Amino acid sequence: MKKVEAIVKPFKLDDVREALAEIGIAGMTVTEVKGFGRQKGHTELYRGAEYMVDFLPKMKVELVVDDDTVERVIEAITNTARTGKIGDGKIFVTNVERAIRIRTGEENSDAL
Repeated sequence: MKKVEAIVKPFKLDDVREALAEIGIAGMTVTEVKGFGRQKGHTELYRGAEYMVDFLPKMKVELVVDDDTVERVIEAITNTARTGKIGDGKIFVTNVERAIRIRTGEENSDAL
């Protein structure tokens, strides 16, 4: 099993969710996060004063999938979240040793 974490622009979240649903992904966790990479924030004007906004709003989508599904998940997220501009986000894939559904006690693939 693999855990896929994708950091995407907030306005792309619904498109990403729909693309994942189309390939059969039913469950995911979504968190509002802030951060920056090469984008390095931007300046804004507030009450006549200019100030630097270092951390930009993003959405973090987390899901655990079987090994044979991970490439389709990456492709769906990449194709949907890409705008071609800086700040499109990142995808991280890590190994998951064990998953347990609390309600039933099912484990690993059965728990997904």
